[in-house]
Amino acid sequence: MGYDKNLVTDRSAGMPRLLEIMRALRDPDTGCPWDIEQDFKSIAPYSIEEAYEVADAIEREDWEDLKSELGDLLLQTVYHTQMASEAGYFTFGDVVSAISDKMVARHPHVFGEASRDKSAEQQTADWETIKAAERAGKEKGGVLDDVALALPALLRALKLQKRAARVGFDWPDIRFVLDKLSEEISEFNEVAQTTDQDKMEDEFGDILFVLVNYGRHLKLDAEQALRRANAKFTRRFAYIEQQLAKTGKTPELSTLEEMDELWNAAKELEKRAAKGAP
Repeated sequence: MGYDKNLVTDRSAGMPRLLEIMRALRDPDTGCPWDIEQDFKSIAPYSIEEAYEVADAIEREDWEDLKSELGDLLLQTVYHTQMASEAGYFTFGDVVSAISDKMVARHPHVFGEASRDKSAEQQTADWETIKAAERAGKEKGGVLDDVALALPALLRALKLQKRAARVGFDWPDIRFVLDKLSEEISEFNEVAQTTDQDKMEDEFGDILFVLVNYGRHLKLDAEQALRRANAKFTRRFAYIEQQLAKTGKTPELSTLEEMDELWNAAKELEKRAAKGAP
């Protein structure tokens, strides 16, 4: 089959160039052996990874890296649509048409006659009404039916809770969430006495689920909060390693007390930096 060399080398060709590159990579006779062997399931983990790398670049405010990571994420869409095209499922053009139609349909206040004079909360409610109609049209009428199973657990918990809350299944006051959290912690402590790992995991999951709910009531995203905590831990532990290295030591050759002291020093430096202190 070959490929259009002029198109592949034309740096101004935009999307057609990328689509042609992907088609060439998947060519069964002249393409890349690795790319030819892949399927939807084998590529899916890369798609998820690239989405997280986009989020990471945004978190770091590294705009040059974001440009690169968005390209990697776009490639994932192109990869999946090329495989779908080969199988006769749909084309890249079909994907573009579908998302364009969806955006127009979900924004009647921009592309239709609906009023734009609405609060963000009302627009969110309208969005969910439209999505509910779409689910019904797909014979997925259940409120939680299309919350993706492959989402990170904390993010999926948040989406499940938001979806249920929009049909009235929610605590009326945050105090009830705190009561539920206390209840779940008590249940976990009881089970922990038995050392039954399966039951402990089950009850621990309940605690995490309620914590996500608590954060939701405070308009906090548990997934984002944990990413920030991970980044904070990474920064502070790196500081410990750097300071120990100055004395020729490593964490393995240090005491917990030494590392804890350096951890507190890292916290203090961050606090001072946040206040703009030298």
